[in-house]
Amino acid sequence: MRRVVITGLGTINALGADAPTSFARMLKGENGIGPITHFDASGFAAQIAATAAWDPEDHFASADFKKLDPFTMLALVAAKEAVRDAGLEDMADRDEPWRERVGTIIGTGIGGIPGIEAQYDVLLDRGPRRVSPHFIPKIMANAVSGQVAIQHGAMGTAFTTSSACASSGHAMGMALMAIRSGEVDLVITGGAESATTPLSVGGFSSAKALSTRNDEPEKACRPFDADRTGFVMGEGAGILIFEEYEAAKARGARIYAEVKGYGSTDDAFHITAPKQDGSGPARAFELAMRQGGVDPETVDYINAHGTSTHFNDMTESRAIRRTFGDHADKLCVSSTKSMIGHLLGASSAVEMVATALSVHQGVVHPTRNYETPDPDCDLDYIPGAARELKVRNALSNSLGFGGHNVSICIGTPD
Repeated sequence: MRRVVITGLGTINALGADAPTSFARMLKGENGIGPITHFDASGFAAQIAATAAWDPEDHFASADFKKLDPFTMLALVAAKEAVRDAGLEDMADRDEPWRERVGTIIGTGIGGIPGIEAQYDVLLDRGPRRVSPHFIPKIMANAVSGQVAIQHGAMGTAFTTSSACASSGHAMGMALMAIRSGEVDLVITGGAESATTPLSVGGFSSAKALSTRNDEPEKACRPFDADRTGFVMGEGAGILIFEEYEAAKARGARIYAEVKGYGSTDDAFHITAPKQDGSGPARAFELAMRQGGVDPETVDYINAHGTSTHFNDMTESRAIRRTFGDHADKLCVSSTKSMIGHLLGASSAVEMVATALSVHQGVVHPTRNYETPDPDCDLDYIPGAARELKVRNALSNSLGFGGHNVSICIGTPD
């Protein structure tokens, strides 16, 4: 079976506009959540979010704003960083036979909702003939994979996955399988999301999913903490280069981690609520380890879905204990969302960037705001400060509306 490794990383999120900056701030447990300022949120129940730390005008010309939705822009910038980080800046200039072996598989949960809202206003105010001719190719979910493929001349398989909060987890799983099957040798993969819009915030607020701790945004996201009140929306992108191991080794690429296994299941229970016994996520964890030939006793760290909602945190904790038994007490578990909010379809990818750096650097970030233990969440969530840890193997988990469960196992190359 062909082996797959991670050779490039790129991200934009609320803690930074590149992977090194973001991870350094994650290790310090810093906060990326603040008041919503890009629209008037005063009438909303939730008035806080984790806005990406970037200015798109630094990267794109004015004409690009007519053709690219923010989620695609985020992906393009993160992809450029990941490709550069992998030492493949010349990718677009290589010959076609080589580029035919390069895929682009990127996830998004909601896609171009800013463009949808903007053009709906145009339709109402100015009539159908004034709707932009760029509207459809700008907002369609697959624009993100298509535009990244165009930017880098990637001619292999290219598509977008959309499964709510598990979207980029599925994208990375498909990337792993595409390389293992021999379909391609390298995949630009991950996810992007920019959905902190009036309609989205209004919808999630009406569903009572968001934290309304508006007066203390730095304390609002509290995964696994007894005083949590809901999740905080975030935006950004995470892009990774997955590459066939022998090819990466032959060109002397830096290898962050090996991608060992992928598990995907569904609760088949409820469109928004998880099945509380944790059986669905547990099967995904087990599949990821089994596919990778990984002994559960050699898993040292779990980057949890950890949304800061009661049912998710409780269910994921139960699933971990159900899977690992007594070994669960030896696991380090933390939630990246505690600092950068919930990036919906991009969350899996940004969290995988953090997990890969943990494997590579031997250190795991804390769960911010974990202060009051919850009896239903009885694991080591790394409170307070980062922890040095030799990570042999790690799981990165994603659980999405629709009952989707994804777990990806990565670790040091055997």
